[in-house]
Amino acid sequence: MARWTPERRRRTWIKGGFSVYYVIFLVFIYGPMFAMFVLSFQGRRGGTSFPMRGVSLHWWEKLIEPSTVGDLQGALMRSLILALIVMVITALFSTMLAMAFRKRFFGSDALFFTVMAGLMVPGVLLSLGLATMMRQLGIPTNWWSSGLGVHVVWTLPFGFLVMMAVFNRFDARLEEAARDMGADEWTVFKEVTLPLITPGIVAAGLFGFTLSYDEFARTTLLAGANNTLPLDINASMTQRIRPTLFALGTASTVFSLFMIGLFLVIYTALTRRLR
Repeated sequence: MARWTPERRRRTWIKGGFSVYYVIFLVFIYGPMFAMFVLSFQGRRGGTSFPMRGVSLHWWEKLIEPSTVGDLQGALMRSLILALIVMVITALFSTMLAMAFRKRFFGSDALFFTVMAGLMVPGVLLSLGLATMMRQLGIPTNWWSSGLGVHVVWTLPFGFLVMMAVFNRFDARLEEAARDMGADEWTVFKEVTLPLITPGIVAAGLFGFTLSYDEFARTTLLAGANNTLPLDINASMTQRIRPTLFALGTASTVFSLFMIGLFLVIYTALTRRLR
């Protein structure tokens, strides 16, 4: 039987303390989300807190009635369309940027820090500065123009870093071998480079979608007259809060998890195909 030494006892206490801290951390992060899930099935006379007054799908039914939730359906569609456009732009431009940075060129350092500035500049400050500039130029703000631009500024650095990591592990000898066999640059890219970096492109696109879908701070002053979903939910919070918002939040979370799962399936399939 192992001896219960002070050192072993100390390690056991440390492991136990970290385990308790980890459980508390998980409850703190995911507890509100699960509470929202449960309260979305509140009864007809229920409110936005426990204890629940029955269980029903009443608030889910209210979710599809425009008269009860205002423009939430329109805001949801705008957020989805915007996130899909941002996803495509992020995947495309981050790939182009990362390919350009495979070789040193004049101004590469300045361009790199310019792209990374989208991560460092506070979102509200960026939104305020761009809104002020557009007002001075007489350009109206809209979710599909100024909102799209500020979302790309936010998501592009993430996609760019993903693609930079992909190319850092990329074996350029494969491309050289294709060139030695007589392939032109387009054939090399289409038949060699693109298949190998496709999982990274999918990951960059996923970053663009998820970051754009729930972006609030950078969209606040640039969405124009039509709000995106995060802005509309925030506006609804200033009025009477009903479990309808919990149903919407649950549906939105499930959709986000579905999209992440879909991208993971695509990523896994592409990775296995390459192997």
